[in-house]
Amino acid sequence: MDIILDVLCDTCIDALRLLPFLFLTYLAMESLEHWTGGRMQEVVRKSGKAGPAIGGLLGIFPQCGFSAAAANLYAGRIITLGTLIAVFLSTSDEMLPIMISENAALSMIGKILLVKVVFALAAGFLVDFFFRGNVEMQIEHLCERHHCHCERGIWRSAFRHTWEIFLYIIAVSLILNFAIALIGEETLAALVQGKPALSLFLAALVGMIPNCASSVVLTQLYLSGVLGAGALMAGLLSGSGVGFLVLLRVNEDRRENLRIFALLYVTGVCAGALAQFFGIRF
Repeated sequence: MDIILDVLCDTCIDALRLLPFLFLTYLAMESLEHWTGGRMQEVVRKSGKAGPAIGGLLGIFPQCGFSAAAANLYAGRIITLGTLIAVFLSTSDEMLPIMISENAALSMIGKILLVKVVFALAAGFLVDFFFRGNVEMQIEHLCERHHCHCERGIWRSAFRHTWEIFLYIIAVSLILNFAIALIGEETLAALVQGKPALSLFLAALVGMIPNCASSVVLTQLYLSGVLGAGALMAGLLSGSGVGFLVLLRVNEDRRENLRIFALLYVTGVCAGALAQFFGIRF
């Protein structure tokens, strides 16, 4: 019974933290659609090249609100794929609070965040260079798909979008949290312990679990000396908090979602391998 109450409380608290980000994102999207119309498309095309840099810097803030916001913005094609990738890669979720609570050196925290941002920016710009197509906003299409009746006002429409995604996140997070509670964080830790050859692949796989437990486990394993810097980078870069959950809900192109998932995993492993090869230490 205690486990059930703990899971319910943790899930609700994590979801409530996302509400401001979700609502402000949808409100901004509705404002763009109603007040700027087609003129904003040209602005996005002209300013989109700096998107990965902005997204990579915003993503380092703790919690996964920015990754959820980025997923919504990408579904509306307000930001590019490279910007989305940069946000997802730089998102640190619970890493920063855990580091601070464990009295980790500020220099170590700064180096980790710096390396994450460098990899996120590099990957974001490369993705936009090779895969960037025509960026055309699809906010109206997104509204039609979710039957939000935007003509009733941007506030009501933004609230409707936010409420739907909020319920979706709670439902999926409850399933994941119960699964993790039954399996145990110790089991997740065992996946990456004592396996140097596979640590990069396993850490990246653990990092992709859309739940704060993954970043908590990876950070604690690194601080305890079980994981190396390369494996830590692989896990933290591949993780995007609940951002990927939101993307699955709002982006109707399932194949594209799977490609993004694979791209995050491969990027995390490759970045971790590079960190290991060059002997990066924090």
